Amino acid sequence: MTDKKTPYFFALLPILVLIGLLAYNVFLYGDNSLGGANQLALLFAAATASIVGIKFGAKWKTIIEGVSKSISSTTPSLIILLLIGALAGTWLLSGIVPAMIYYGLQILSPEIFLFATAIITAIVSLATGSSWSTIALLGIGQALGLSTGLIGGAIISGAYFGDKMSPLSDTTNLAPAMAGTDLFTHIKYMMYTTIPSFTITLVIFLVIGFTFETSGAQDINGLLSAISNSFNISAWLFLVPVLVIALIIKKIPAIPALLAGTLLGGIFAIIFQPEVVISITNADSLNISSAYMAVINAMGSDISITTENVMINKLLSTSGMAGMLNTIWLIICAMIFGGAMEATGLLKRVAEPIIRYAESTGSLIATTAGTCVFFNITASDQYLAIVVPGRMFADTYKEKGLAPENLSRTLEDSGTVTSVLVPWNTCGATQSAVLGVATFAYLPYCFFNLISPLMTIAYGYFGIKIKKLTK
Repeated sequence: MTDKKTPYFFALLPILVLIGLLAYNVFLYGDNSLGGANQLALLFAAATASIVGIKFGAKWKTIIEGVSKSISSTTPSLIILLLIGALAGTWLLSGIVPAMIYYGLQILSPEIFLFATAIITAIVSLATGSSWSTIALLGIGQALGLSTGLIGGAIISGAYFGDKMSPLSDTTNLAPAMAGTDLFTHIKYMMYTTIPSFTITLVIFLVIGFTFETSGAQDINGLLSAISNSFNISAWLFLVPVLVIALIIKKIPAIPALLAGTLLGGIFAIIFQPEVVISITNADSLNISSAYMAVINAMGSDISITTENVMINKLLSTSGMAGMLNTIWLIICAMIFGGAMEATGLLKRVAEPIIRYAESTGSLIATTAGTCVFFNITASDQYLAIVVPGRMFADTYKEKGLAPENLSRTLEDSGTVTSVLVPWNTCGATQSAVLGVATFAYLPYCFFNLISPLMTIAYGYFGIKIKKLTK
């Protein structure tokens, strides 16, 4: 933290450097900017923040400690990312993902697919408290002729509804802690804005489903035939994902649950798909060495299954843990920047003038929401976008006689859901990596995430469900 007040321009300078470099990277590199250019932009911006902080009294040791603390807070997320890469590999090798696509193609029609996808991901995320789910839905949607951006928008809309409302979610516990209310009061109060937002989202996806031209739709029978000819499809394969979801519902932490799912996927590959195991290792027969190599390759690096159908070939490939490394690099760089900005006190300094504009209840809630979005864009981390505005505005809400659940709801309606819309934010980077879809491709179709901040602001200005403090 700086010893003397930093002039506002200097406090804003690291953010201006970051925005300028990110914009230039998009212009130069396009979608390839996540391959290193954006990571370096975050590091250069962090360096700028450190220089400004030291100039105005911050200590280098304090900055490094802040950066270390910031990075360490993402350790579970980084491990989960690696495990999701490994799990995707063994679930492909074992036939679990192909089985999901196989049965999904028979159940879901293009008209209801987006609607059903949002509901499925909402239920799974509500039960697990996590927005990282549903590996196979993207493949089903592509086979039905829908764009990856549209499918990604449906998946993320449902996942963030469930993540936001689940008592198992970290952000759902963090927001009330920052605002000064309890968990279930917070969840109950969120329902007033979240359910209408999700209802509107479902209606939009239903309308799109019945009006969208699926000219790229594949021959479903041909796809089914290609999958069944390459894999031994069985309902028994669903035991693994059901077990993983059951473990998380039983409050087993995500890391051991995902590890169990990954290892079981490898075991099921050896049991159910011996021919596939032999083919990807070019072995003469199934033995301990070929089985081990196949499972390790699936977990760690690129594997692809070749069928007679080109579309299915595109779906049946994965990069394992190696495919997650660019995203992990981006997250670490984002947390270096966020840690430097917070440790030098520049985040707080940037936000100070914003509070002055919050006079009415509506403007206070709108300012809170805007601040959360601002920190998602500039601090590159969902947690900072909840913690910093939560600390900033807690006293202001009390002074205006507003119950703390107004603040906690606004933090979630704007901080939690918009994080996934920023490519260099940890959430945007994670979801883009898991889905294999660029953030800007799915952003226009994340209707729930776009509607939620507007809904909470509208409630503030119209005085709907604004609870006052009781003496």
